[in-house]
Amino acid sequence: MTLNNAKVLIIVTNWGIEETELTRPLRDLKAAGAQVTLAAPTLEPCETVQHDRYEGETLTPDALLSDVQAADYDLLVVPGGTCNVDRIRVNKDAITLAQEFAHEGKPIAAICHGAWLLVNAELIAGKTASPCRYIAADIENAGGHYVDRELTVDDTNGWKLITSRKPDDLDAFVGAIKNALAA
Repeated sequence: MTLNNAKVLIIVTNWGIEETELTRPLRDLKAAGAQVTLAAPTLEPCETVQHDRYEGETLTPDALLSDVQAADYDLLVVPGGTCNVDRIRVNKDAITLAQEFAHEGKPIAAICHGAWLLVNAELIAGKTASPCRYIAADIENAGGHYVDRELTVDDTNGWKLITSRKPDDLDAFVGAIKNALAA
């Protein structure tokens, strides 16, 4: 599957991102021909972690969260990592971006804790999602429906939400992103 005209935005903070939940979508989508932009609050290196504990790879962001707009992209990806998402879910630029993607009817893909951002952006109500089990109560309390499966794609409320639980689900998660971009 080639995604030559697809433009993907991945948003993170500068520390605490679960390594494979960032690097797999980033590299797999680029390999399929998509133009992928990594945006963060600062242009300092983004330090990833493995299992929220061990030092991972460091990547350089392409843009500032404050400088990117949903109108310029086809799909938003929110990787997990407990510390990453705990910070990004209170970042006003990240909340605004998520809201803009949803309001423009563009897909949002969130893995593991990534759906926490959608709770704070008030976008999860009426949606079914499969984030990590640690935020199941947050999803339910925000009016969403939590299910424990490797992938959930929900088209309700006028926009597509793609969610997966953990790094073991990345094949299904990245495949669903590719399918959404090819549609």
